[in-house]
Amino acid sequence: MTMQAIRPIRSKKDYEDALREVSAYFDNEPEPGSAEGDRFEILTLVIESYEAKHFTIEAADPIEAIKFRMEQQGLTPKDLVPSIGKPNRVYEVLNRKRGLTMEMVRNLHKNLDIPLESLIGA
Repeated sequence: MTMQAIRPIRSKKDYEDALREVSAYFDNEPEPGSAEGDRFEILTLVIESYEAKHFTIEAADPIEAIKFRMEQQGLTPKDLVPSIGKPNRVYEVLNRKRGLTMEMVRNLHKNLDIPLESLIGA
């Protein structure tokens, strides 16, 4: 069996072809270090590179990150008082009437383990 050379992905068709080829490896993953294993690894790297350039993911909205964490942990606005301040301030933040301060960001990160990147929108 001869293998085609792996080329950079330059078009949507190239991308779809690479996805089709690599998907076969997921059902029967080759042995790492083998010729097929190397091909699988290189294909995934080429695909990841293309996706990083063409399918960027925007940073999470800080308020949505807070609400997501609240949902994950079954928290209520009352549970945010230690991180944000008085209950009315919590509601103002959650309703986007008041912005987060750096102190709130640090407290939310420390108390709820929300990534800083999500809280500062970076």
